[in-house]
Amino acid sequence: MARFDKVTSVMGFRPLAKRALPAPLFHYIDGGGDDEWTLRRNTEAFEDYELMPRYLIDVAEIDLKTRIFGTEISMPVFLSPTGMTRLFHHDKEFGAARAAAKSGTMYSLSTVGTTSIEDVGAATDGPKMFQIYVFRDKGLAREFIQRCKAAGFTSLCLTVDLPIAGNRERDIHWGMSMPPKLTLRSLASFIYHYKWALNLAKNPGFELSNVAHRAEALEGQDTSLVQYVNNELTPSVTWDDVGWMIEEWGGPFAIKGLQSTDDAKRAVEVGATSIMISNHGGRQLDGVPAPIDCVAPMRDAIGDRLELIVDGGVRRGTHVLKALALGADACSFGRPYLYGLAAGGQAGVEHVLKLMRAELVRDMMMMGWRSIDEVQKSGVQASRLKA
Repeated sequence: MARFDKVTSVMGFRPLAKRALPAPLFHYIDGGGDDEWTLRRNTEAFEDYELMPRYLIDVAEIDLKTRIFGTEISMPVFLSPTGMTRLFHHDKEFGAARAAAKSGTMYSLSTVGTTSIEDVGAATDGPKMFQIYVFRDKGLAREFIQRCKAAGFTSLCLTVDLPIAGNRERDIHWGMSMPPKLTLRSLASFIYHYKWALNLAKNPGFELSNVAHRAEALEGQDTSLVQYVNNELTPSVTWDDVGWMIEEWGGPFAIKGLQSTDDAKRAVEVGATSIMISNHGGRQLDGVPAPIDCVAPMRDAIGDRLELIVDGGVRRGTHVLKALALGADACSFGRPYLYGLAAGGQAGVEHVLKLMRAELVRDMMMMGWRSIDEVQKSGVQASRLKA
């Protein structure tokens, strides 16, 4: 861990990831849809809220423990599902899952991960969520649910904001494909990042492990992410599909990608237990609101009937506290831990989580909150600069 001593914030891993990865892979993590307005807004929106601390309170002991999806985690932050993690480091999903377990928080495995449900389930006893994409072969969703039950996953989430792939212009510019291939534009970057190429040679093999047996495999093919999503995922997912999945699973179930109060009310009606307020990290429809701006309206609309998770733009402990004060139950993030993974494998993810925990403890002390239960709506207000 000594090599990370000078990394003082989770975003300090971004330049290290850029240094470690060939350009197409870095920009796949880093980029968003269209003009990337939503990508930027996801984090910038936190600046529209101010924290209002209380003082003269004994804050010698801080308790960050949080209960989410029926499971206690060590802090109100967990790892979002991210696809194709093998692209970024040979520790792949194992490194992220083990780092989360070591930190006492939850790991989320994507349908389009490069490690199987069974292998991740066997790798760690920590709390685990599986994120479902619905393929044109809808029978895969039922299969995922049964496999997750057998592998000891504790919760599921269904991502609903991908009826078609977003217009990710950085991926087009750099020729991002699956598996990665050399182009005239990216050749120099692959040569410069020879350590990544050497690790790929030592740890070969790239496939979407959870779907390779039923959906079109990627090994030996040349396809863009957009082509794969549009060919394999179905645009016909409806609330009826959500209902039968919830019934089939019978446990904590989140819908990921909702932003409107009307959809939040429908989520209550259909029997979901949680909403991950998300715009896919700004990678889908550009121009939609930041998740932090959706929290208070959703909470007002549904009361305490569902857990709300802010998924998008979280980069600081103060961001987490603002989300909680506005009515969220927890936060999740993807890019920060992928930067850490790219820079240092499992150790990098561990350091990202260590930094976030340290920030949360320090920020809670300065806010006068001793436990997550003490976080109050009065601790946040609209920025006077915004007014």
